Amino acid sequence: MADRPHDFASDIPATGAWQHGDAVGHRQFLTIADDRPFVLELGGSLRAVEIAYETWGELDESASNAVLVCHALTGDSHAAGELSRAHKADGWWNDFVGPGLAIDTDRYFVVCANVLGGCQGTTGPASVDPATGKPYGSSFPVVTIRDMVRTQARLADHLGIDVWNHVVGGSMGGMQVIEWAIMYPDRLRSFTALASTLAASAQQLAWSALGRRSLALDPKWRGGEYYEAEAGDGPHAGLAAARAVAQVTYRSDEVFQKRFGRESLDSLDGFGLWGRFQVESYLDHHGQKLARRFDANSYLVLNRAMDLHDVGRGRNGVDNAVKRVRVPSLVVSVSSDMLYQPWQQQQMAEALESSGQSVQYEMVESPQGHDGFLLESAAIGPMIAKFIADTNA
Repeated sequence: MADRPHDFASDIPATGAWQHGDAVGHRQFLTIADDRPFVLELGGSLRAVEIAYETWGELDESASNAVLVCHALTGDSHAAGELSRAHKADGWWNDFVGPGLAIDTDRYFVVCANVLGGCQGTTGPASVDPATGKPYGSSFPVVTIRDMVRTQARLADHLGIDVWNHVVGGSMGGMQVIEWAIMYPDRLRSFTALASTLAASAQQLAWSALGRRSLALDPKWRGGEYYEAEAGDGPHAGLAAARAVAQVTYRSDEVFQKRFGRESLDSLDGFGLWGRFQVESYLDHHGQKLARRFDANSYLVLNRAMDLHDVGRGRNGVDNAVKRVRVPSLVVSVSSDMLYQPWQQQQMAEALESSGQSVQYEMVESPQGHDGFLLESAAIGPMIAKFIADTNA
């Protein structure tokens, strides 16, 4: 009989962040703000900002076939490809990006960058602060979705891309997509926003707060200063707890019931306070996986950036903000999404339409919940492919 919560493997490093000296894999790097500070939207600045990105396909002579793929909270630049020593997970959108797929790399030059504040090569809390020679840790400033998009615009400049053929992303990626259309309306031809929103809702703020507090209550988080801790002594329990809170919101009750029901991992004979049902084992598994490839401080920073997402902030409201959009859009909901509920995508589509833009709204009937934007390739892939083809016609 278990008499304590689940323990984590002793070989998990204090941070799963990519560090210089680690295998590079398919990452490429661009350094910006080496001559002047990169000033952040809500205050503070960063110097020598590094952007890690990956590309697939070839940029045509007119640089007109470039597609930007934007990742969600725990994603990174590895949108497509295999798990390896350099990339600790398979491409998070493997079923969407590749030859002959929805984002066809035989036709398009595809780019995905790790966001500012991330932990897989782009400057974030685990990166070395050039002013101190040590990881930023708790001193890393608050960043916003708009800050992330500004770094992506600098990357586009570096790659010689004046106008993206298409910009696409789901969840936090969808937040970046809509900000691209508002901030740089002349630098994209069309966009797709999947399972996302114009502004984080009160319930989303509440779920986020629970996750962050769960992480911060782990004494091994050490106020964000844990990078010198030995393997097994990092804030794994806190990060796993935050992931568990999120994981519950990513899937539907139907999926949990069908997959786990009330099956127990431990015998019900003498079942104790810390005995586990199968669904608890599933949450522990995902928490441990994330701890091996992610950074706790990055989780806090990016989660907060999602909270701050509101396209109407400083623009006299949402309706006024979306009037800046000048291109066709595809907005997609997942019917069972309890986190980014379909009314939020409907609101986005209606706001875009009322501002005079061409909008295609689609509802994907799926039990997969919020994760449907990652999993429902058979339904969503053809929508995206057709939409891009139609806007290019």
